[in-house]
Amino acid sequence: MLQIQNLTHRYPNGVVALDDVSLEIGAGMFGLLGPNGAGKSTLMRVVATLQTPTSGKVRFGDIDVVANPELLRRTLGYLPQDFGVYPRVSAESMLDHLAVLKGIVNAKERREAVHGLLNQVNLWSVRKKALSGYSGGMRQRFGIAQALLGQPKLVIVDEPTAGLDPEERNRFLNLLAAIGDDVVVILSTHIVEDVAQLCSNMAILAGGKVVRQGAPEELRQSMQGQVWRASIAREDLEAVRQRYSVISERLLGGRTMVHVLSPAQPSGEFAPVEGGLEDVYFSTLAAARAA
Repeated sequence: MLQIQNLTHRYPNGVVALDDVSLEIGAGMFGLLGPNGAGKSTLMRVVATLQTPTSGKVRFGDIDVVANPELLRRTLGYLPQDFGVYPRVSAESMLDHLAVLKGIVNAKERREAVHGLLNQVNLWSVRKKALSGYSGGMRQRFGIAQALLGQPKLVIVDEPTAGLDPEERNRFLNLLAAIGDDVVVILSTHIVEDVAQLCSNMAILAGGKVVRQGAPEELRQSMQGQVWRASIAREDLEAVRQRYSVISERLLGGRTMVHVLSPAQPSGEFAPVEGGLEDVYFSTLAAARAA
């Protein structure tokens, strides 16, 4: 169990990146949703012991993460949003080197771990290839391989599918899903579909605060009967914004498709639609901004 209690982080320039954040995260996949600048990466860096918070506590089981970061690092796997590698080194050699740093000193044990992970992330056939020749998706798969070294009990992945094509994104999500139910996995992202596919629990972060949390399906069910859809001309969009609580809008076939939040049918042009996690996300952000 990962426990985050009253976590606050203020940067020297006065920006409050985290504002009294409290979360309890059990084993399995946990989704942390939020727009860019919401504080997700700061929270991940604090939990990963890369940043000391201004105040608050983080505990993982019996480990006080802030007071004893070295203890957590022994059981932590971390894939940051951006990570560097030695470009001329092969994936196999790099993973072997990282395994040594992770404390796997027995050569036979290390070889088995490296080869097993390269197979798991489907990089075995290109294990001798220099990392500079890897595509974005291959680099991300290598990233999750290094994060899984040493069989960690806490795995943090920060915006792992950003910039991946649909095929690589699907392959990467399948890798995350296979990590195991006895490991705490935090998926930090702004892609709602990733959380909907993988996570049994989630939280939405906006302006450094947790503004909503719960099981994705329960949150989606809470929107039923309140989401309405209409196809309107683009020139009518501003009038609709003024009149209704618009959740989302997108261009479709030359017209604008809008979703609005209302306890009753807004007008005859609107039809009911089954609310999705995206509607939960956008309506929560809209309410947070209004507040």
